Amino acid sequence: MRTFKTLLLTAAALSALAGVAAAQSGDADKTWTEVRIGSEGAYPPFNFLDASGKLQGFDIDIANALCQQMKVTCTFVTNDWDGMIPALQNDRFDAVIASMSITPEREKQVLFTNKYYNTPGALAVPKDSAIADTTAASLSGKTIGVQGSTTHSQAVETYFPDADVRVYPTAEEYKLDIENGRLDAVSDDIVVLSQWIDSPEGACCKVLGSLPPSEQIYGRGAGIALRKGDEKLKKMFDDAIVAIRADGTYKTIQDKYFKFDVYGQ
Repeated sequence: MRTFKTLLLTAAALSALAGVAAAQSGDADKTWTEVRIGSEGAYPPFNFLDASGKLQGFDIDIANALCQQMKVTCTFVTNDWDGMIPALQNDRFDAVIASMSITPEREKQVLFTNKYYNTPGALAVPKDSAIADTTAASLSGKTIGVQGSTTHSQAVETYFPDADVRVYPTAEEYKLDIENGRLDAVSDDIVVLSQWIDSPEGACCKVLGSLPPSEQIYGRGAGIALRKGDEKLKKMFDDAIVAIRADGTYKTIQDKYFKFDVYGQ
């Protein structure tokens, strides 16, 4: 005779199996007419909120161009960076277009499209800093600010084991601390740092140099994160990336923000 406990365990197992099967089946039978896109809105020039609270930036323009190419309606949802993957998995949105690097660790949790850009990480320091270069010896004992849950935080922990690494929820917060003399250096995407130091707010600082490339740390560029199993949506995005690069739309958007080829190698 099967006990009540056994029945409960069996039901739980069947439920878990059903969940796995659903995840594996993905969107094979779905017709995509609307795609909800999650982005942070706090990572200029890639994504940020303008004075009216509207999402702007390279990521957002690329997202709109891709949705137009795919002939689907885009709606945008802002979400804190450190909760982006759980929110995607919990169906708050269907895709993350927020400069998320395609790393081996993240690929265990989500499905990525091909990259839509690839730029290196870098360090910035105050203009009067005595730090000479980006070697571990030069940063030993120094305080480095970085946004948490990013490839840049992993890079800093790896490349500068003897530094005092301070992790911040957003890039804006580490910028404020170095502007006010509370940090010796900060690390982020070289584009983010370069555009920041060219602004009045970043006048305190200079880019010290880029950090060594590492696919294990930085991944294969920034891609669009999707739920596991959404292969149909992945193909739609991948085909659209190819199309907007071929017809000149990508370059038009790129030239609005950058003076170089942000797509990278």
